[in-house]
Amino acid sequence: MALIHDLFGKSPFGPLVEHSKKVHECVEMLWPLMEAVVNEDYDLIPQLLDKVSRLEYESDKLKHAIRDNLPRRFFLPVSREDLEAFLRRQDRIADNVEDFAVIVSIRNTRIHSDLTERFTDFVNQIFQVTGTLLTAAVELHNLAEVSFTGAESLVVLELIEGLGKEEWRADRMARSLSRAIYNLEGELDPLTIIFYEKMILKLGEIANEAENAGDLLRTMIIK
Repeated sequence: MALIHDLFGKSPFGPLVEHSKKVHECVEMLWPLMEAVVNEDYDLIPQLLDKVSRLEYESDKLKHAIRDNLPRRFFLPVSREDLEAFLRRQDRIADNVEDFAVIVSIRNTRIHSDLTERFTDFVNQIFQVTGTLLTAAVELHNLAEVSFTGAESLVVLELIEGLGKEEWRADRMARSLSRAIYNLEGELDPLTIIFYEKMILKLGEIANEAENAGDLLRTMIIK
């Protein structure tokens, strides 16, 4: 973790950006996971779960390093409480990705052909939400240099507004996907429906936590 020690020589915001990037590496695993489920490549899914777990562990190491150093070393332009809350929200994103990987690994659940495109689109929308958060989060270092004010803060606020809209679209897609599932109730066994709903719920939680993290960034700027 030499990178962490180097970055902490200057400020905690560099490590926070690195943590955001690591969390997004976890989110990027949603694509191969969903592809493996759609293609019924069930032997690949445990390997993908292992990779997600490694990435989540790496993000945890970054999280602990930030927490260990944040409380006592720096005069910060924003409250430590807000930074720690932002860190928790980011951490929950990675946790939810790992939970999704576990869900798809514990049962060989076939995706109905009528639902394949909808599930794929939903995953892409989740990635759109988290990608917008990452774009905002990587500005943390620049925001700190200007005490979370000025033109940089306006750019991030605009990104956060866009993040909210993307999360709203994700919510609408989740409801539409659930309706499509129950329209096929006569063709699907109850356990499959339960697993579909578990997948939708966990993906939705990823988007929700991304929006929550964005709200905390907004709070830091407007205080």
